[in-house]
Amino acid sequence: MKILLIGGTGTISTAITELLVKKEDVVLYLLNRGNNQMPEGVNSIVCDINDVESVKEKIADLHFDAVADFIAFTTEHIKRDYEIFKDKCEQYVFISSASAYQKPLLNPVITEETPLDNPYWEYSRNKQKCEELLMELYKTKGFPATIVRPSHTYGNKSIPVAVHGKNGSYSVIKRMLEGKRVIVHGDGESFWTVTHNTDFAVAFLGILANKRAIGEIFHITSDERLTWNQIYRIIANILGVEYKPFYVSSSILAKLGPQYDLYGGLLGDKAQSVIFDNSKIKSYVKDFSAKTPFSKGAKITLDYIMSHKELQIEDKEFDLWCDEVIKKIESL
Repeated sequence: MKILLIGGTGTISTAITELLVKKEDVVLYLLNRGNNQMPEGVNSIVCDINDVESVKEKIADLHFDAVADFIAFTTEHIKRDYEIFKDKCEQYVFISSASAYQKPLLNPVITEETPLDNPYWEYSRNKQKCEELLMELYKTKGFPATIVRPSHTYGNKSIPVAVHGKNGSYSVIKRMLEGKRVIVHGDGESFWTVTHNTDFAVAFLGILANKRAIGEIFHITSDERLTWNQIYRIIANILGVEYKPFYVSSSILAKLGPQYDLYGGLLGDKAQSVIFDNSKIKSYVKDFSAKTPFSKGAKITLDYIMSHKELQIEDKEFDLWCDEVIKKIESL
């Protein structure tokens, strides 16, 4: 079975790659620019996916049981992929986003039938447009599309936090370790779902090269539901420090932190309480259940970050911004 991953070295796709290389019946190909070290056991196709003619040349003698694109974000990317793979694969998997679901929700429980409508975040609206185009290509051209909607999925290199700097979550970890207050949106009591990438990978493999999944849409998340206060408190406990939240309205944060995309990232995503019904993916992948509670996954991630200096990237600009926001709010 030949599988092609476009990208293959990101948070989600790395865990999928690691599972696929262990399967004796899989010949795995990764297509990317070659900027990251390739795992052992993969066939590397070094190419810019946007260079259509070059990609066509490099895969001229190949036909894939499944192609999954982890770096498609606009309809132009979908049109490009259709041109390249319309006669080269038995299944095309598009990685969409659960952030595209309706905001605000009319029903607190999200299924795959929940409408897509996110007025806050262009990223989510672009994913929605990609889905619409793919379903049109499936219905009118027979393009064998499957759509997957991840929510907040994490791995070894970054811990889930709601408000962080441009260099990632370490900016929040560092504030915690220094005994500083960390900015938390709202009152920290909205529900959120975080999913470890190894759990996501198990479910993803169950629908990869699966003909039953063609023309279908799935979200894949953990069933664990936590408040943001619980998420931050778990992180603080693992670090052995006191949790010191400073609560700020999400709408105020969006105005005060445009450089951190808080309008879309908070109002259009993390500030919303989400509860996912995973019945559909479980009906297709019988042995799937997310087995990594956040208390366990967070420890794995934090141990990894704290043992890898290259991930401990300071962000003085964000640190100063946090202090200024706290000072400004306290002075009101």
